[in-house]
Amino acid sequence: MTDNQWKLVVDREGVTIASDRFRLTAAGTVPPQDELAPDEAVLEAMESSQLEGIISELQSMTRRTYGQFCGLSRAVEMVGERWALLIIRDLLVGPKSFTELAEGFPRLSIDVLCSRLREMQHFGVLDESMKDGDMSYELTEYGRALDEIVMSLGRWGALSLEDPRPEDIITENSMIMALRSTYQAEAAAGLTASFELRLGPVTIHAKVVDGVLRAGAGPLPGADLIVEPGPTLKMLMANEMTPEQALNTGHVTLTGDESLFPRFVTLFQILPIAAPVS
Repeated sequence: MTDNQWKLVVDREGVTIASDRFRLTAAGTVPPQDELAPDEAVLEAMESSQLEGIISELQSMTRRTYGQFCGLSRAVEMVGERWALLIIRDLLVGPKSFTELAEGFPRLSIDVLCSRLREMQHFGVLDESMKDGDMSYELTEYGRALDEIVMSLGRWGALSLEDPRPEDIITENSMIMALRSTYQAEAAAGLTASFELRLGPVTIHAKVVDGVLRAGAGPLPGADLIVEPGPTLKMLMANEMTPEQALNTGHVTLTGDESLFPRFVTLFQILPIAAPVS
């Protein structure tokens, strides 16, 4: 926190946290419960997401720097807060309305989403505008410069992926970025083909034209090959299973030009990190 004195006031009006630099009040609706003291009643009425939002606001206003004249340090100060890089990941796919962002992160409270968006707008990472009655967000040129950084982090993190955890979900945006980050351009030399990838409730597509990848959300009418890989996708991408083995398990369903399936697997690979040359 900071060295200045903080004051917490909890009453029937809500929760107020103040110092000589700022004052933050979060209103709380408290049912009449005479047996509860005012502070107990307000805190009981506050939802966890509200309290999370209050903490996030305080962090935004009083956040300390790392105190180092270093590009990495400054970058983490700007986009290192929880959820920030995932929001950037989704915006790298394309502009999103506030509603679309909120729907893509069901475990992210609205208050914290608002805080992250305000922070990144303050740092010049994204811009906001009103479209069709909903706020819309788009990365600035400065924000779009994070593209290769985010994809590199995705490739690095994918090396630690095991079986999905019970709470894990997949989204269109996460899978589009997964295709982009694992795409092997050298394996696509001279290839022109189109693919539709069905992953449970999520459908995305990929077009390769003369080796150049274009990935997007939704079905692709006329796709050369439709792939429904079931639970084998990560194993195929990590070379833990061959295309033939995946087909033999019965988990993979193909529609269209099945001869393209081995080529599809070579296009999207989670490659091990090369050992440094001594």
